Amino acid sequence: MRTLRIALAQINPTVGDFKGNVSKIIKYIGMAEKSGAHIVLFPELSITGYPPEDLLLKPKFIEDNLEALKMVQKRVRNIIAIVGFVDRKDDIYNAAAVIYNGKLIDTYHKIYLPNYGVFDEVRYFQAGTRYPVYKIGDICFGVNICEDIWYPEGPARLQALAGAELIININASPYRIGKGRFRENMLSVRALDNIVVVAYINTIGGQDELVFDGGSFIIDQNGYVIARGRQFKEDLIVADLNLDAVKMRRLHAPRRRQEVIKLEKGSVEEITISVQKHEKKAVANLFTKAHEVFEPLEEIYEALVLGTSDYVKKNGFKGVVVGQSGGVDSSLVSTIAVDAIGKENVTGLFMPAPYTLKESREDAYALAHNLGIKIREVPIDSVFQSYLNALKKEFSGLPVDTSEENIQARIRGNILMAFSNKFKWLVLTTGNKSEMSVGYATLYGDMAGGFAVLKDVPKTMVYELCRWKNQKEGRVVIPERVLWKEPSAELKTNQKDTDVLPPYSLLDPILRAYIEDDKGFEEILSLGCDIESAKKVVRMVDTSEYKRRQAPPGIKITQRAFGRDRRFPITNKYRGY
Repeated sequence: MRTLRIALAQINPTVGDFKGNVSKIIKYIGMAEKSGAHIVLFPELSITGYPPEDLLLKPKFIEDNLEALKMVQKRVRNIIAIVGFVDRKDDIYNAAAVIYNGKLIDTYHKIYLPNYGVFDEVRYFQAGTRYPVYKIGDICFGVNICEDIWYPEGPARLQALAGAELIININASPYRIGKGRFRENMLSVRALDNIVVVAYINTIGGQDELVFDGGSFIIDQNGYVIARGRQFKEDLIVADLNLDAVKMRRLHAPRRRQEVIKLEKGSVEEITISVQKHEKKAVANLFTKAHEVFEPLEEIYEALVLGTSDYVKKNGFKGVVVGQSGGVDSSLVSTIAVDAIGKENVTGLFMPAPYTLKESREDAYALAHNLGIKIREVPIDSVFQSYLNALKKEFSGLPVDTSEENIQARIRGNILMAFSNKFKWLVLTTGNKSEMSVGYATLYGDMAGGFAVLKDVPKTMVYELCRWKNQKEGRVVIPERVLWKEPSAELKTNQKDTDVLPPYSLLDPILRAYIEDDKGFEEILSLGCDIESAKKVVRMVDTSEYKRRQAPPGIKITQRAFGRDRRFPITNKYRGY
């Protein structure tokens, strides 16, 4: 029986950390060799980290990346390593190095460069033009990169027709809700259509707004997942592939024979890799290991934890500080932070003002107790009064309005940033996607900070995640009252969010239709909202773009997040109604 042992090294590289990335790659090469694997795969651009963005415009960065690849190359011996890097020829290319026995056997250049949503690869790379396949004795495999396999008639198709029984696809595919299942379904179709085994390796980790979820897998020629790595964790997935099963299935595919005949001669280059024979070593629980996929809320929560953890750690912060209001958003952010970096590295800051309710104090302190985090209190009453005194003359005769309300939020923002400067803590802002969408946030106030954990999380989902966390823990982590009391900014007497916004149960579907689905006004009305409410929401979204441009980065989890995904002009008179 023709078998091939393959290892998928699902690692968490850091952009620009060549020393750290090389060290990690070499470590996993050693682990793969010990497992007896013939081939080990690493993610797309694993040498540089993904996405390197405008670092790619620096010649020294490209040179350092090539030197890093040489360091990896020297350590590859009795295994074939497929490693993502940036190649430089007449231009630069998103590339995969095929390395064996200290030699660079070949380099594959990515052919389909994504240029939509969060991707901007046409800005940096030249597209490849070659479709190589590689032979090890009587086994043939193809290598391609990420987007290449999303096209039915793309490289994978040609490589399979040229004899490849295994398609290796290396990726840096960012997370969004439901994407993991979509990937597996798509690649199941590719495996079935081409009668190949597909080995899909994805990176993991947080990089600014993006989270990469891993979940690497192997799909057999029948379209079934036979191995799957963990989500949001580094992993080494090792499996034996029965390539005779591919050959047998192709014998029963006359249609494929006709397509092989039509394959243009010379369109696919065949490269032979002369490998030394080595014995496979026994590995416990090796075969068809497939980790279970998380349920949706757990998946989202884990994405937020990983995104927060990597942003804090990779940027060298000692800890984080969260403004505690006793509300649901700050409660969830604090809970995520504890799971991300440990309770000893999280501090809550409670800043009561004249309109702060005693219940809010109780809930803030209860949360801190439940999480085991430190909480500090800095009242802002006297500071607020100083502002009012300073502005008394200029504001004389004018009614009290949001000007005075927002002063309180801005005082809190200043105090949070003072703690950040003094103790080297990162300020985690607590605003959610619903609030950011309609501008229900104070610029330089509650928007002040370094990282917005819930930036892409709608308010209704915030509540769902809180309830899920309590249920998951089997105890009250987030106080029950936080989950049922009416949300309020507490910047004036008896203030409620619904004073200016529709209930979130009505607001969030409108926002999703308008922001994520680009639905027209008539389609939005079909959701059951009245005309005036719909107009108000659309107007608030459009006129708040200037605020969002000044907001800190935050984790993308939906199909269309603000910033990288959705780019709207600030100066804009179009409303669509």
